[in-house]
Formats: sequence, structure tokens, C-alpha cells
Amino acid sequence: FPVTIGFLNDDHTPMEFVISLLIEIYKHSLENAKCITLQIHEQGSGIAGTYSFDIAEIKTYETTNLAKANGFPLQIKMEEA
Repeated sequence: FPVTIGFLNDDHTPMEFVISLLIEIYKHSLENAKCITLQIHEQGSGIAGTYSFDIAEIKTYETTNLAKANGFPLQIKMEEA
């Protein structure tokens, strides 16, 4: 079943870092990554992508690890699409 990955807004993770994650891990264009990041910032959350469960799990793990490694408290949620 397809799963959506959502990023939640926080006051500590820089927008530039979120944009870089969306480009590197989720393969968004710079323009798309900026739009999603703005949505996360303004609405409290935004969808990074929809994937099969296995792929979503890997991407969520990679994203969380990179955020932690950089000292950011970025929260991610996986939900059935």
C-alpha cells in the first residue's frame, strides 16, 4: 500500500536544510523543494512524497538520521495514502 511521508514544522530546523533533504533524498527539483518547504513553514506540515511502504521506511530513516546528525529536531510522519 502507498504511504505518504510528511515533514512537520519546527522552530529549529533551517529551511535550507529541509530544501536540501527534499532534493537529495526525495529527488525534488529546487523549485518544488522550495514550494514544499514554504508549505511546511506556513501550514505546519507538507508532503515530501508518496512511496511503497518499504521505500518510505528507508527514506524516513535516512531523513531522520541526517537531521539528528546535524543536530536538528525535524519530525517526520508516515501515513497510509
